[in-house]
Amino acid sequence: MHPQITVRPAVESDFGAIARITRDSYLAAGYFDDADHPYMRKVQDVAERAGKATIWVAERAGDVVGSVTLALAGKPYADIALADELEFRMLVVDPAVQRSGAGKAMVEAIIAYARSLPGINGVALTTGATWESAHGLYRKTGFRRVPERDWFIPGTDIKLLVYRLDL
Repeated sequence: MHPQITVRPAVESDFGAIARITRDSYLAAGYFDDADHPYMRKVQDVAERAGKATIWVAERAGDVVGSVTLALAGKPYADIALADELEFRMLVVDPAVQRSGAGKAMVEAIIAYARSLPGINGVALTTGATWESAHGLYRKTGFRRVPERDWFIPGTDIKLLVYRLDL
């Protein structure tokens, strides 16, 4: 569907690009003033995250242009996943190449993967309240809002919106 974009599991040599893209995306969204906020430091610690969750990257012409973290209920990086859901978090695309199809390629790969998992009947995610382009992507790929599951990042006044796709 996106022949120029490959979605694959992250390897250690991708970690620097993943950290940079995550940092740049979160700063561009305006949620944090600098990369030194405790939450920003956490999302940039890709090695720690990779030890506890599955990370995929979107790659074009040998360059990592996006990443996403996958988690099942009860796992360290699952914030909202119910027992029958695959959750994805931190789906980011390099601000320099946003709207190039990388986000959609990752979402489509996540949905296909979720359909292959026994006992998984849905895909859930959280997204920032002001990330309108992300909301559009999720709606276009079949997700619906689940406002009763919205939540705040601990220690902040940042509200995250929950979307779910029934498989």
